Amino acid sequence: MTLNKTKQTSTLMVIIAFATVYLVWGSTYFFIRMAIQGIPPLFMGAMRFFTAGIIMLTWCIIKGEKIFIRKSLITSAIVGLLLLGGGNGVVIWVEQTLPSAMVAILVSAAPIWFVLLDRQNWGINFRSRSTVIGLIVGFIGVLLLFGEQLDGMFGSSNSGVKIFSMVLLIFGSISWSAGSIYSKHHPSEGSAAVNVAWQMIIAGIVFLPGSLLNHEFSGLNLSNVPVQSWLALVYLILFGSIAAFSAYVWLLQVRPATQVSTYAYVNPVIAVVLGVLFAREHISLMQISGLVVILVSVLLINLSKYRKDKGTKDIVVKPESGPSKERIHQPHSEATTNELCIAANVK
Repeated sequence: MTLNKTKQTSTLMVIIAFATVYLVWGSTYFFIRMAIQGIPPLFMGAMRFFTAGIIMLTWCIIKGEKIFIRKSLITSAIVGLLLLGGGNGVVIWVEQTLPSAMVAILVSAAPIWFVLLDRQNWGINFRSRSTVIGLIVGFIGVLLLFGEQLDGMFGSSNSGVKIFSMVLLIFGSISWSAGSIYSKHHPSEGSAAVNVAWQMIIAGIVFLPGSLLNHEFSGLNLSNVPVQSWLALVYLILFGSIAAFSAYVWLLQVRPATQVSTYAYVNPVIAVVLGVLFAREHISLMQISGLVVILVSVLLINLSKYRKDKGTKDIVVKPESGPSKERIHQPHSEATTNELCIAANVK
């Protein structure tokens, strides 16, 4: 069982939190592209995650939380490398060649890899007809996106580069999923904020050798970086890595996880709209079809979880002393996508 304290939450606060998660995480793809137009990609990733991690860790220290737990640091290092180094690092890298909207569409297929990699839950997941159908539908959506590039490979000089970037992005999504599953089966002590802070700090440090090997400091003059790139970086630090994550964790405490998980359907749509309207990215009918198919597959993969959560009843227990109440949720045995990523969703 999972114990969650019942909180008196206003409807307005819930709406603001949902809007933050929906809009901010959906917009990070657009702002990553804006940031790397003036800042080398891996160096940008290093600055973003290291700075955000330091800010979060400082806040945790002010709150009096324990920040040095040896076992948790090791777990945070592994999860940070897989999630932010491999997963988010690839997103940053491929946005040099792929439109931010295309990146968001492919990343939205991450639940496919969750199911395939979560071996301990194969017996549960593959007994669900909707999950199996969802996997098949999801692969069809991914193939639609690749098919368009393969179709134009001989008519465009950079189609080969785009296909390679798309393959790389799939491996990045697999790395993200693997890191999330590892964090699920190797739970850390301490608060989620402390663990994520260390993940970001470690990932930020790891980005630096990659930046050096990529010769990103050769001829780099920070004074020549456009103002819009600096503003995009600040947005990614304060809103993408801190505000949206905080809103997400808070929502998980006051709303059902399946309700919070709706961000997975909204984020890629927000990314596509921003890419088309502000970055003048061209989205073809095939790409839109791929997005729709992938989102349908995500819905099918989570359908059994939604049904179970809908049937779950909250039991309110009034303690013998004190005015507070505790609400006990009795969740199903298989973890939802959000439960896998409770400390990992730093876009």
